[in-house]
Amino acid sequence: MSDLDAEVQDPTDLGDEGPPIAEKPYKIIFEANACFGAGKCAEVGDNWVMDIQSGMARPRDYFIEEDDLQENVDAAEACPAKKGEGCIHVIDRRSGDEIAPDPHGDGTVSVDW
Repeated sequence: MSDLDAEVQDPTDLGDEGPPIAEKPYKIIFEANACFGAGKCAEVGDNWVMDIQSGMARPRDYFIEEDDLQENVDAAEACPAKKGEGCIHVIDRRSGDEIAPDPHGDGTVSVDW
């Protein structure tokens, strides 16, 4: 492993300081640097709002429970950023698998940084 590889943070490690997994077993990883403000996420998910000042979306909550899962999956899948692979990632905190958008189809996290 090179020094550069050692500096890249594993996205699934983000949010370890969040609420207990039993309460909110899913987390959102949002690549804000890839968002271009299409607003598709805010159209389909109540957790997503458009920020008037920045012109970009943002989640109200980064940690979600089962009841909020589908709307966030819909938001991730609707995001046109990154050539349709999206900049919203819904991660199962129990397994570390990406639920959505899952462009690889195997649960690997598609965060691109």
